[in-house]
Amino acid sequence: MKGSRRRQSVSDCIYVALLRAVNVGGTGKLAMSDLKAICREAGFSHVETYIASGNVVFQAKMSAGEVKTALQERLRRHAGKPVSVAIRTVDELAAIVEANPFKKESPSKTVAIFLDNPPPGDALMHATGRQREALQLGNCEIFVHYVDGIGRSKLIIPAARSGTARNMNTVAKLAALAAKTRAALRG
Repeated sequence: MKGSRRRQSVSDCIYVALLRAVNVGGTGKLAMSDLKAICREAGFSHVETYIASGNVVFQAKMSAGEVKTALQERLRRHAGKPVSVAIRTVDELAAIVEANPFKKESPSKTVAIFLDNPPPGDALMHATGRQREALQLGNCEIFVHYVDGIGRSKLIIPAARSGTARNMNTVAKLAALAAKTRAALRG
């Protein structure tokens, strides 16, 4: 349902956290081993990272809001500055994969920009630098297909400024990893 996020029972909470602006090289790098340790310190279990760009799947007996607060606070202490995190449940991530309006396009050139709240209905009207990109609003995401590749794009979407983007290959892999984790825990 547009504009709402599904609720999931605490006993079944497999989450995916997507860190924004994690530096995977150079100064201020957050090693994925450190991210795992931070998650375990927060009380999360079955912690697994996926590629070194700030993606982590885990189980937590907390609400999504509590998970976000616990993880952001620990990341702030570790990094010495705020680190924004988008949180999705296993079911929400599967729904995003299904809702991708650009399934026939290259998943490496298509991204979901994860937001904390539903984007305003007029969000795409305020985008600038648009060339051949295709855009569509999701529930709490903005989907973008970069026809000519993201590296050449001049697209700026003000409503997405606080979000974090992942290409659809990564989103699909994270959804599969989260589903596998849930299945393993259910036995």
